[in-house]
Amino acid sequence: MTMSLLALVDTSKASLFLSLASIAFNPTAWNIVARNEYRNKTITRLFGGNAYLGCYFLAACIFSAGMLRDHLYRSALLEQPRVPLLPAPLDTLLPLALFATGQTFVVSSTWALGVTGTFLGDYFGILMDHRVEGFPFNVLRDPMYVGSTMCFAATALWYERPVGLLVTLYVHILYTIALRFEGPFTDMIYSTRYTPKKVSEKEL
Repeated sequence: MTMSLLALVDTSKASLFLSLASIAFNPTAWNIVARNEYRNKTITRLFGGNAYLGCYFLAACIFSAGMLRDHLYRSALLEQPRVPLLPAPLDTLLPLALFATGQTFVVSSTWALGVTGTFLGDYFGILMDHRVEGFPFNVLRDPMYVGSTMCFAATALWYERPVGLLVTLYVHILYTIALRFEGPFTDMIYSTRYTPKKVSEKEL
């Protein structure tokens, strides 16, 4: 099965490598940018010390890069060999179900965390008061990453491009690596946070 999939990858298409590069760029760049922000407050200083404006700016960048990544992925798939992967009606129903479920995880995660919680606000010093434990975090530890991966797989199945399944595996590996860096660092931020307002109230 693995060999048959590899035989269906057209490596002569630059669009495939451009898509792979954009997929790798996103989690790598945001982890680097976020850690720099935590240590040096570079973006915050660009916005006159306003951490919220800085976070909203980064959110816009991340969202835009994500849209570009998805466009490049779709464009790459359309230049790859097409092979029926599932019998009817599963060829329609399964990718639709996967995409709908994946988007539900992504959208509900964003709704539960808010803009600053979703887009690295904790690196700007914008911390949440408590851990979000409702849906979808009561189902999955990292629903946004899982949901995004499901959408990659759904797109591959919808367009019947076997290479898309390999790209999905690539996405899963990259996200797993990113979480190994992102998770512990975020935990460290919350374990060492300092809330001067609460301290001053206690002193009063």
